[in-house]
Amino acid sequence: MMDAGRHPNITLMAYSEVEDISGYVGNFKVKVRKKARYVDETECTACGDCVPVCPIVSADEFQAGLSTRRAIYIPFPQAVPSSYIINGDECMGNNPIACGKCLEACDKKCIDFDMQDEIVDLDVGAIIVATGMDVYDPTPLDEYGYTSYANVITSLEFERLISAGGPTEGHFVRPSDQTRPKRIGFVQCVGSRTALTDSNPDGQRGNPYCSNICCMNTIKDSLLLKDHYPDTDISVFYMDIRAFGKGFEDLYMRSKAEGVHYIRGLPGEVEEVDGTGNLTVYAENTTDGRLETHEFDLLVLSIGTTPRKETELVRQLLTLSRTSDGFLMEAHPKLKPVDSPTKGVYIAGCAEAPKDVKDSVTQASAAAARAEILLNAPQIQVEAITAVVDEDLCKKCGQCASVCPFSAILWEKKEVARVVSAACAGCGTCAAECRFDAITMRHFTDQQIYAMIDAILEDDPQNKILAFACNWCSYAGADTAGTSRLQYPPNAHLIRTMCSGRVSTDFVWYAFRKGAPLVLVSGCHYADCHYIDANRNTVRRVDALWEGLEKHSVRPERLQLDWCSAAEGQKWAKIMREIEELRAAVTPEEVEKTKEALKDKKTPITSKVWKLKEPTPATMRCYRCGHEWEVTFDLSAGGERMCPACRSNSVRVVL
Repeated sequence: MMDAGRHPNITLMAYSEVEDISGYVGNFKVKVRKKARYVDETECTACGDCVPVCPIVSADEFQAGLSTRRAIYIPFPQAVPSSYIINGDECMGNNPIACGKCLEACDKKCIDFDMQDEIVDLDVGAIIVATGMDVYDPTPLDEYGYTSYANVITSLEFERLISAGGPTEGHFVRPSDQTRPKRIGFVQCVGSRTALTDSNPDGQRGNPYCSNICCMNTIKDSLLLKDHYPDTDISVFYMDIRAFGKGFEDLYMRSKAEGVHYIRGLPGEVEEVDGTGNLTVYAENTTDGRLETHEFDLLVLSIGTTPRKETELVRQLLTLSRTSDGFLMEAHPKLKPVDSPTKGVYIAGCAEAPKDVKDSVTQASAAAARAEILLNAPQIQVEAITAVVDEDLCKKCGQCASVCPFSAILWEKKEVARVVSAACAGCGTCAAECRFDAITMRHFTDQQIYAMIDAILEDDPQNKILAFACNWCSYAGADTAGTSRLQYPPNAHLIRTMCSGRVSTDFVWYAFRKGAPLVLVSGCHYADCHYIDANRNTVRRVDALWEGLEKHSVRPERLQLDWCSAAEGQKWAKIMREIEELRAAVTPEEVEKTKEALKDKKTPITSKVWKLKEPTPATMRCYRCGHEWEVTFDLSAGGERMCPACRSNSVRVVL
């Protein structure tokens, strides 16, 4: 950080936060709030004369709460700038002045209680998101006694206790009596690899993913202890040791050779021995199949990682995608591992997924290189699949701008919508939303899609399945099934769209009027859309179609909705087998009746389900297996639906 602070081409804005981001690739407008430090950073020499006189004492966040600091402090060693800062929420000398002792102690008069926040506007061409991660709070795991016993600490607190710059200056002692612990236990996977079950529905007792760094962090800590205190008895309770990095297995074997005991099985209960501060740990050794009791002086919980809370604001400002675990999603896991779906925005470090220092540095270097390539180019190249607005047909309603996941459509009241080609990713959601045919998608025009529907259903439509498949996931998943030689009915005919959000209600309506016995709409998984959240519009339109089909006495199960990723060839084959069974149940008489019923008919473009303002009791109905169940439907929670019986997504909310 000090090297970055000295670099002539780098401006560090410490104690600042991003408030707003607008624009597009090559032309981002960033508004940054530079918070008032109440200390002139250019004049402060960090002499420290102000600290002893400050009467306010607070827990030191950098030391994980194991020591204290004053209201005027340096956030951490080697902070840039190397000057003091006053916490305005704690200081008594700010608004109104009731103390002012630090002001009197400062010979250089660096302290200014009248200092105000400053808004800085930046024009940038590319943005790198490196917001880091948080650590899991083990408080809900009562069985480990973290909130009850002083000698149960987290791995982060352990790092501060053993650090030379920590609260004990490197003298490793336990919190209860400041004596050196000689028997230490480590518990792995605290907050990681915990299934989301009925008893843990919201992940409060842990997350289902592996946090990547915990195993090697414990192995490193065990070696550190053995180097400094060879007589320490160390036991590690684990599910699986994941040492998959370069040289990691060697460190693991070295740790075992040093005498560290590895016990396969996590503790079920921790109790404190009366009057001693020692801890009794009850655990099942799954290797030997027996219950064991261990006594330790100190127990260390190896806590997992979680997405940083502040990342959500950045995600919303930049319209980024996130995966089901809450971390940011890259544009492509193999081909574009540091690019985000939003052009000109790159991801680095633990904002994308839990990773160690080496992987974070590697990804940061790649993100910087990608940004340099973009900024050094004389022009920005975009794929020719962007949207075009016909100004003569545009009714200036602004509906297209409201559904664009990239904010690539500029619109003001009584003005014609305008597409920023540099920001448009070509998902087609706006074209499907426009009721006046004023938007054309290059290379995926309405006329081309109608022509494909005509060609597919021209001969023997009764025995064909018409499927709209998203380019990135469903279409690739079907390709995976084919290259893997998986057996499934071959009568599905796919129409490739860049996103399932491109599928207009008129396309489905037209297919049924042409004699399609069954239509499938498929795309990326609900939380993993390549175009951020475009497939939420797919769900909304399919809801409207199901309501429209029922209105015209057509069985809604003839329209199916399902999610399938590029790697799920087996799932695609399963979907097609199930859909073929549904198609076989559609009679020619039913098809003819549908064609007559839907003649010159149109479906509503919105569903009443998506007008809900609050959680509402409803019935879920699966159009794949017929299963029904009662729920309280909350649209604000995302509106995702899946049948618990057949795992299908062809589920409708019946109010």
